[in-house]
Amino acid sequence: MNDSPHNAAAPQHPQHNLGMAGAMAKAFITSPLSLLLLLAFFAVGVLGMWVTPRQEDPQISVPMVDVFVRYPGASAQEVENLISRPLESILSEMTGVDHVYSYSAREQSMVTVQFIVGEELESSLVKLYDKLASNKDRIPLGVQEPLVKPKGADDVPLVTLTLWSNQVDDANLRLVALDVLQSLREVENTSQSFIVDGRHEELKVEILPERLATFGVSLEQVANAIRMANSERNTGSVEPDERVFKVYSGAFLSSAEDVKRLMVAVIDDRPVYVRDVATVTEEPSDAGRSVGYYTGNEVVEGAEKADNAPAVTIAIAKKHGTNGVDVAEAVLAKLEALKGRIIPDNVNVEVTRNYGETAKAKVNELIFKLFVATGIVTVLVWFFLGFRAAGVVLIVIPAVITTTVFAAWLMGMTIDRVSLFALIFSIGILVDDAIVVVENIYRRWLLIEDTDVETAIDAVREVGNPTILATGTVIAALLPMGFVSGMMGPYMLPIPVLGSVAMVISLFAAFAFTPWLTNRFKPSLKSLHEAAEKEHKQAARMEKLFRGMIVPLVSDKRKGYAFLFAIIVVFFAFMLLFYPLQSVRVKMLPLDNKPEFNVVLNMPEGTALPVTANLVHSMAATLKGIPEVTALQTYTGTASPFNFNGLVRHYYLRQQSWQADIQVQLTDKHDRKRTSHEIAVEARALLQPLLKATGGKLQVVEMPPGPPVLQSVVAEVYGPDANTRRQVAADLTKLFDQAENLDDVDNLMEEDHEILRFIVDSDKAQRNGITAETVNRTLEMAMGGFILGDIKKNALIDPTRIVMQVPLSARSQIYRLSQLPVTNQIGQFVPLHELGTFVFDKQDKPIYRKDLRAVEYVTAETVGRLAAPVYGQGQVETLLADFNNGEGYRSPDGTLLMNEAYWLKSPQGVESKSAFEWGGEWTVTWETFRDMGIAFAAALVLIYMLIVAQFGNFTLPAIIMAPIPLTLIGIVPGHWLMDAEFTATSMIGFIALAGIIVRNSILLVDFAREAVLSGESVLEAVIRSCEARTRPIIITALALFGGSMVILSDPIFQGMAVSLIFGGAVATLLTLLIIPLGCISAGDSLGGLPPTNRGNGGGSPGGRAAPSGTHQATSGKSAGSVAKDVVVYTGMYLLSLLSSLLMGIVGLVTALRKSLQQPKAKEIAKPQAVRQPPKQEITVEKLPVAEPEKVTNGAEISTTEQQDELPVGSVEPPERKKSSARRGIKLKTDI
Repeated sequence: MNDSPHNAAAPQHPQHNLGMAGAMAKAFITSPLSLLLLLAFFAVGVLGMWVTPRQEDPQISVPMVDVFVRYPGASAQEVENLISRPLESILSEMTGVDHVYSYSAREQSMVTVQFIVGEELESSLVKLYDKLASNKDRIPLGVQEPLVKPKGADDVPLVTLTLWSNQVDDANLRLVALDVLQSLREVENTSQSFIVDGRHEELKVEILPERLATFGVSLEQVANAIRMANSERNTGSVEPDERVFKVYSGAFLSSAEDVKRLMVAVIDDRPVYVRDVATVTEEPSDAGRSVGYYTGNEVVEGAEKADNAPAVTIAIAKKHGTNGVDVAEAVLAKLEALKGRIIPDNVNVEVTRNYGETAKAKVNELIFKLFVATGIVTVLVWFFLGFRAAGVVLIVIPAVITTTVFAAWLMGMTIDRVSLFALIFSIGILVDDAIVVVENIYRRWLLIEDTDVETAIDAVREVGNPTILATGTVIAALLPMGFVSGMMGPYMLPIPVLGSVAMVISLFAAFAFTPWLTNRFKPSLKSLHEAAEKEHKQAARMEKLFRGMIVPLVSDKRKGYAFLFAIIVVFFAFMLLFYPLQSVRVKMLPLDNKPEFNVVLNMPEGTALPVTANLVHSMAATLKGIPEVTALQTYTGTASPFNFNGLVRHYYLRQQSWQADIQVQLTDKHDRKRTSHEIAVEARALLQPLLKATGGKLQVVEMPPGPPVLQSVVAEVYGPDANTRRQVAADLTKLFDQAENLDDVDNLMEEDHEILRFIVDSDKAQRNGITAETVNRTLEMAMGGFILGDIKKNALIDPTRIVMQVPLSARSQIYRLSQLPVTNQIGQFVPLHELGTFVFDKQDKPIYRKDLRAVEYVTAETVGRLAAPVYGQGQVETLLADFNNGEGYRSPDGTLLMNEAYWLKSPQGVESKSAFEWGGEWTVTWETFRDMGIAFAAALVLIYMLIVAQFGNFTLPAIIMAPIPLTLIGIVPGHWLMDAEFTATSMIGFIALAGIIVRNSILLVDFAREAVLSGESVLEAVIRSCEARTRPIIITALALFGGSMVILSDPIFQGMAVSLIFGGAVATLLTLLIIPLGCISAGDSLGGLPPTNRGNGGGSPGGRAAPSGTHQATSGKSAGSVAKDVVVYTGMYLLSLLSSLLMGIVGLVTALRKSLQQPKAKEIAKPQAVRQPPKQEITVEKLPVAEPEKVTNGAEISTTEQQDELPVGSVEPPERKKSSARRGIKLKTDI
């Protein structure tokens, strides 16, 4: 590039390689396409905001498939051996399988295959079906075909609607709900939908055993008569009179009267009809489950109240990848249209779940915070750089953010809380690229006293490579987080992905749009001079401040050692806040403030439905007294519509009479003072006294803020046999109850409960010509729910089944059941009691297996201040060690259990003796922090490689990275002061902060390095560096704080905000002190290498121009050479891997040690001996309009004097520097 002629004061530049940054600036700075491209960025950004699906949490693909297999008559042990174990082995052979679980009970096996997070459900199903089909020959005789039920995150209902009424019963509510559901399915993008619950309409044929004996007919005859009469079919066609008529024969039953009139048999020439031996009615089915609705305290005045009103709930899910907000709004709009037409006036409809509304509220709230953060950053830029620079930022940042949203849509992501938090926290980083370019353009225009285009292009070129390097360090810190495994990986994936994408787009905007906007909105030279004068005054104060801090630490060893010792003591003292003080708690993720929670009730196995329902009613009546409760729904004997947590925990299988759920809705979080967690704690305290006399157990289940697990604390108990496992699990359950921070303790073992078994006397049966199968079938028809078909009613959506049974009142009396007649092969009748005996027996206990090993589970919820699994688990292990007066707990097989407690994955073969492995939330926690630790190490490696490639030196990168571990000095006490838990998002903030701090360190080191090469002494160069670079570093830090402040109030991302604010504040202050001391100790490395380009408005110290003779040496590397150097220095880096991993602390200690070893010079003790340039010379330095030769001479004179006064390093004249550069680089590594 040929420079345009300038005035006499302007430095003349030879031709430079523009590099990527300069080339982009040249292409866009005057091009009319710049405006069009900027408008295109906004257009695709608006499109991205419009079309990207919105939901509260990221979409996570967690394919799970339940395989149900029935084996009639088999015991639980037989089911395990013949069904579950072979099926586990077969399914575990598939690729992509994470875990295989099995549940074996009497006659029933369920094997659950959990695929690795991220696997596609469709492809996983194909593999599973193929595996089952290819092993059909292994199915034992008598085993029914497997039933495959896939479940995924998209099956979770988006909207639930509860229909309730004080005038209409649940059976009629179900009929209304069926019509409503049929209409709602017409809404576009709705998916799996279902109804819970409401009794089905049935045509009941209730047999009276005594009448059967009186009339001499059997149950089989009644069943055959009904079944055979309920038939109609097409039998062919006829063609009379040249026409074709289809012929239909028979007629379906359509009413109770049709069934009553059916003839069963003819006895003694007398017909016996169904009405003679049975009561036939068309009515709702027996109450095997129930749903009730309760209104809470927050009821609109004049609205109808409910107290256990009959209810039915409609659940509607959405299709994968669709916008949940739009689908939910469409469903509710359709619902409004159905009121008064399908939904009668005496039926109320309440929206008991609307994830679309919560997602919309959360997204709108975060978008508002996004604008607030942008506004804060813009005001900061306005304050420091003026309104024109602020205007540039105000245009560029929204363009970058919205374009990033469009990129998220292209990558299949959604607009959710995590992706928006990624953009919010990125704002503080994104603005730095624009600030760097604007500030350097202004500085160069001021230098030549002209606002020409060529200078602006060269200014962009000047800061190009350092800006690319600084951006690369931040991306290097973020990207490794994208490889976190488990469900936490895809949950947090938007942060590294969108953060990195935003950084790349920001870099492009800084080199393309920022120069164009700066050129279009040029400031006047007068305003530039005024800003420079203001900056000069600030710089003078900064110089005085840093000279007063740095010089005493270098000159006085006692102060230096005290400073070093203080940093070390403070660092380790704050680490004590984790342990043993536990002032800062560690947790996976804090609980969010949700609008609902659930209460899960488990009564003792075998409890009848009315007993469970009565207790549930008492619990609901207690809960509705909580002021924040708006409504409750009780589900007894059936499961409530599951959420993502319930999907993973398989709550949808809770269908027993002793199981119940209570779903509690709360007022909006903005309308209440307490969080949902605080209300849930109160609910637990209120409900537990109700359970003492019942033997029931409850769990207060809050929506997890991240990936769900079986329970917060889970102990997976292994052992050599079932009895040992169960005994150890029972004993662990008692110890869990004693732990201070554990509650809702339970296990998955069933209590002993009785069953009724009819023992067939084979001798008597054979003498009477009756088989055991005949007896079994007779009892099956009598015991309820034996379906003979259905009656045909065209107006009904739900079929009305014909059910034959003995009335509940009769079959509950064993002596009446014993009167049932059983027919032999010649038509004779034998009472049931002559063929065998009813006896009470114990139900088989279920057998659980995980990953081909038998297991028992003990579960608990964490409570109290230390509500993380690690604390409760530690308390349990303390109780184990203190058991039996300190001897420790020994299992029935003699194993000292405390020695067999595995915090990480238990080894193979552990089941040969008693042992247990901690699971649940702890597994997710340690896997996440393990992966983040690896990601952090990888980030350090990448950052180190990038800096080594740029500086060609191993020492300077260590100095630059020294402040990284010191961010903990701010992060840990910050969490303590804010009473915040150190969570996974805190760790993300710590990792991201590494890239940001390195960015600031590069500014200081690069400036000081170039100053030394221009003739300054090391000490003066370092002070000048702090003087010149403090403002941009402070701007970056304040922008980061501004972006983080808006997320400080969010429970989930509070940890990230605390890390960025407190860690960033402390690290920024220490960077301005530690980096200078490190540079002083590494004077040879700082001054013995060719300088790099200047970053963040770089230039010579004090804004002075570099001598024309040295400018060629100080020109930066091209983007291509940087990439080449990365490859070259990668090999060099691998040779110093151990040093790089310890570079933070070692670099700091080395820097301080070498500084303290310098001779104590007399001149330093006398501050007046340090040469201060006269006022007019300072003015020339800060407003560089003087001749370059004068500046150069001044630098040389100053350097000579400083070398005489303070031998802190060696500085060669510029001529020798160039000669040294031609001979080659001599590296000196101090680590």
